[in-house]
Amino acid sequence: MSDLQGTKTEQDLLEAFAGESQANRKYLAFAEQADKEGYPQVAKLFRAAAAAETVHAHAHLRALDGIKSTLENLKEAVGGETHEFKEMYPPMIKEAAAKGFKAAERTFSYANEVEKVHAGLYEKALADLGQNVTCDYWVCKVCGNTLEAEPQDPCTVCKAGKVAFFKID
Repeated sequence: MSDLQGTKTEQDLLEAFAGESQANRKYLAFAEQADKEGYPQVAKLFRAAAAAETVHAHAHLRALDGIKSTLENLKEAVGGETHEFKEMYPPMIKEAAAKGFKAAERTFSYANEVEKVHAGLYEKALADLGQNVTCDYWVCKVCGNTLEAEPQDPCTVCKAGKVAFFKID
């Protein structure tokens, strides 16, 4: 990796990683839509392509030496989530609100609140690392809020009913 730092190839790998990661998420969304419209074979194709894009993204990240120890990865995750809720999302929320883009303001606001939750969960995982602490995680389909136990009440971020949560296996 040290030979890559500051090179065009490093920038290319970063761009490729971002592109492949975005393609994965987009294709999974496309698969959901195809399923809703009754096109299971097209949905399956989108999921297959999404899986392939993940293979590519992971390969690019490995070439960047972007996967470290779990301790280092948790610290990086805390930093990334904290950056998002402190620096990235607040101006986006403000701009969307100023321009009257309600859907963008809502999605930015939901993400901003949930990034705080994620940072806290990563910090807790850091503190618990090596202690074999276990719990289940539940994610809200509307806003992404993440809980350490099955929800008993509506989502604290978006107010969706507890049925909006799905368990992570």
